[in-house]
Order: sequence, then C-alpha cells, then structure tokens
Amino acid sequence: MFLQFSLSSLARTFHEYLASNIGEGFLLQVLEMVIMGLVLIVFLVLLCFFLGYMERKVAAFMQVRLGPNRVGPKGSMQIVADTIKLLLKEGLTPNSSDKFLFNLAPMIMVITSFLVVAPLAFSSNFQIWDTSIGILYVSSVSSMAVIGILMAGWSSNNKYSLLGAMRSGAQIVSYELSIGLSLISIVILSGSLQMSEIIQSQQNGWWLLKGHFPVWISFVIFIIASTAEINRAPFDLAEAEQELTAGFHTEYSGMKFAMFLLSEYINLFVVSAIAATVFLGGWMPFHIGNFAAFNQVMDYIPGFFWFMGKTMFIIFIIMWFRWTFPRLRVDQLLNLEWKYLLPISMVNTILVTIMAIYGLHF
Repeated sequence: MFLQFSLSSLARTFHEYLASNIGEGFLLQVLEMVIMGLVLIVFLVLLCFFLGYMERKVAAFMQVRLGPNRVGPKGSMQIVADTIKLLLKEGLTPNSSDKFLFNLAPMIMVITSFLVVAPLAFSSNFQIWDTSIGILYVSSVSSMAVIGILMAGWSSNNKYSLLGAMRSGAQIVSYELSIGLSLISIVILSGSLQMSEIIQSQQNGWWLLKGHFPVWISFVIFIIASTAEINRAPFDLAEAEQELTAGFHTEYSGMKFAMFLLSEYINLFVVSAIAATVFLGGWMPFHIGNFAAFNQVMDYIPGFFWFMGKTMFIIFIIMWFRWTFPRLRVDQLLNLEWKYLLPISMVNTILVTIMAIYGLHF
C-alpha cells in the first residue's frame, strides 16, 4: 500500500535527518513531539474547515436548498471567510466575570479534544500513541471536557450560561455510562483495550458484521449516546437558542468562541473515528470470507482512506440526526438515558459476555 509505505518511510527519513543533526537523546524526542503536535493541530484545523463546509452542505441537501454557493467554488471558501471574521472580532470579557477561568475554559475544551486524538490509528503504521489502555484513555480524557463547560458557564457570571453549563454537565455525565458500556462490549469480544489490537481482532470481519445482534445494539447506543455527549442536535439542550440564547458560551466572542466551535467539530470527528475503529475495523479493508480476488482488490485501497471513509460515514449519520429529529426536552433527554439506554446497555453487556465465553460470534 503506497500511502502507508510513504508515511512510514517519510517519518523514518525525517527522524534520521534530525538525529544526524542534533543526535539521539531527550532533545530529539521533545523536538519530534513538538513537530508532531504542530502537524496534528494543522490537520485538525483543516479537517474542521471541511466538516464545517460539509455540515452546511448536508443541511442544505436535507432542506432541499443550495447552501453556501457564493464565496469560492461551490461556496467552499465560506468557512474560511467565517474564520477570518472571527479572527478579526474583538474578544470581549464581561467585567463581572472570573477573567482567569473565563479565558482558561475554551483552552481546556480544545486541549482535551486534541489529547483524545492520540491513540487513534489512521492506518496500520500511522498512530501517534499506541497505548495499551487506549479505550480507557479515550473515555477518561474525553470526560474532562465537562470541566471546561462548567468553568465557562460559571465564570461568565451569566444565569443563562450557568444553566446551559449545568444542563451540559448532567447530560455528559449521564450519557458517558452508555458510551462506556458500548465500548466494553467490544473490549470483551476483542480481549484488549489497545486500539491496534482491537483493529487486528477484526482481520476476519468487522465486529459489526460478525458480532451478531448484541454488537448492533452496542453500535446504535454508542451513536445515540455520542451525539448527546458532544451536545449535538437533537440533544443540544445546553445551547437551546429559544431558552438559553447560546448556553454556556453566550458571553464568548471572537477566537474564544471559535475555540468552542473547533472543539465541537474535533469531538465530532473523534467519536466517529472511535465508532469506525471499534465497530467497523478502523483502517482494515472490507473482506468477504474466502473471496480472494475481491479481498485483494480491497487491499489495494490504502488503510488511511478506509479509516477516513468510515469516519466520514459516521459523521454524516450524526449530521443527518440534526436535521431529522426535533430537540428533546430536558426530562425526555435524561429519561432516554436512565430509563432506556442504560438498562439496555447493561443487559446487552451480559449477552456479549455470554457470546464471548462460548465463542458464539463468527
């Protein structure tokens, strides 16, 4: 696979070049981490530009209209124009706010989003950090986002911001349980928390295809709960415009507001990438049994394209939700989790455990 080979060889060549100039050691390691961090930031920012454009076009398609079509070819530069507008806007800080926490909150949101990307495997040999506790790391670090949301709502000294933050806190803490149980079902079947091993366990078929009905239940619950976790419609109670203006980021403007938007799109990408990794085989191609000719053709497609294609498919589904279902009330949102999704997830985890013990999956 040419793309995977070029990525690994490029990284190896770059490492050898740096080592020949500054030598092996701690300085080289730190420099490579800094460069990798900058590359990741640029990649995610460009990805968020694409997702912002994609969301507007998907919304237009769902609503039978054109969407952005003025700035750039097919409106492709509209998101760039919006970014420039946010860069030029003044970042206001309310006089009665806690200024330190007010400025710190959007940074926590963005940093948390960046950290969660680390264990994701973009291809067979392109992964920032292949830790042995990948799923546990993702679940733990992603839960820190609620700290930034609560901090933003409280430090603004605005009752609407505080109400939005409290709603979001209750929502995230609740739906994390269903997400965790959905991921545990795949951990049980694969026997590992490590992302690369979970992908390798799907060499003979993606878990969504070979895990029978319980894995389908886990997949559906994961998509629903993840949509609620990242505060997207129809679960966007934290920023219900009719009630709370903009929720926890009502008082934010300029680049601070843009950082909240950036973290939202990164989180959208992360939850979709995790779903693609644990349920759809990540970068693993689609194979059908012993059909050698078909499987060889699938192997010619680079793993990076498989990973991004599956991730974009999940992103499209989550965007589809936004323009299909009306916003839930707060009581309906919490009832859905505590009375339906959580009990179903617990029973489903038992079914998956039985299936794993007796080897009932394909």
